[in-house]
Amino acid sequence: MDTFPADDSSDDAPDHSVDVGDAREPVEPDQSPAKAAKRKQPAPQGSIWKELPVLIVIAIGLAILLKTFLVQAFYIPSGSMENTLQVGDRVMVNKVVYHLRDIKRGDVVVFDGLDSFTPEVSIPEPTNPVAKALGWFGSLVGFAPPSEKDFIKRVIGIPGDRVACCDTKGRVTVNGVPLTEPYLFPGNTPSDTTFDIIVPPGRLWVMGDHRAESSDSRAHIQDPGGGTVPENKVIGRAFVIIWPVAHWSWLSNPATFDQGGLSKSSALSSPLALGFVGALPIVVGRRRWSRWRSRRAGPLVRSG
Repeated sequence: MDTFPADDSSDDAPDHSVDVGDAREPVEPDQSPAKAAKRKQPAPQGSIWKELPVLIVIAIGLAILLKTFLVQAFYIPSGSMENTLQVGDRVMVNKVVYHLRDIKRGDVVVFDGLDSFTPEVSIPEPTNPVAKALGWFGSLVGFAPPSEKDFIKRVIGIPGDRVACCDTKGRVTVNGVPLTEPYLFPGNTPSDTTFDIIVPPGRLWVMGDHRAESSDSRAHIQDPGGGTVPENKVIGRAFVIIWPVAHWSWLSNPATFDQGGLSKSSALSSPLALGFVGALPIVVGRRRWSRWRSRRAGPLVRSG
């Protein structure tokens, strides 16, 4: 009797074939659908609470860099610059501008008056370490009073200027030219005290806009320097009020300081201009060196 091999394609045998028309991925025989789904799950994201300390450290680091080299927010603690600046205003101070140009008359500047001015406000020093840290951070971002040694005033006279008060109409004059001062606090006179001073080299004559409440250069005429402030003590120029929103405005120089008779300074005195002047001999020297080498090498001959 003839025998035939057994048929292995019985209904009970497992079928491992894949239907090419099925869009689903094949499931390996040794892998359950539950395991495959688990493998496809994305890795869990890091907790925001774990990342928050890193973000805080980065934010503080950036704030310190900005404060040190570029801009800094300052809190206005007194009324000596009213109505231009109100108590509690926050201003942004440009710390780079005076590396590019000279200080100008009319600029509103923040300066360190430790050795030349008497503090206008008394700010108690915190004793609690936490309070100190919060105060430091608040001053960093302009939401806490600054140090007692920091002042903000308007520059009236620059080195070499003769600043005096008052003329026959009661006005402050610079180099004999009377100033029209629209920024003065309403009801204030340009000055209740008389003075006549020539600003020494490297120093500034500064005054507050609220003349009746400002302890400025006039109050320190008898001190060394005649009430003037060293230029190298200037921290920067206040250029905008950022808080509160209702007070937002740019701090521009009034037109009275653009009068032609005031100017005595040379454009070549600015740091940027001096840099160009210093670079000029180097450029000229390099050109002469290149010409000398060209003459030594002879005419250029191209081959081919």
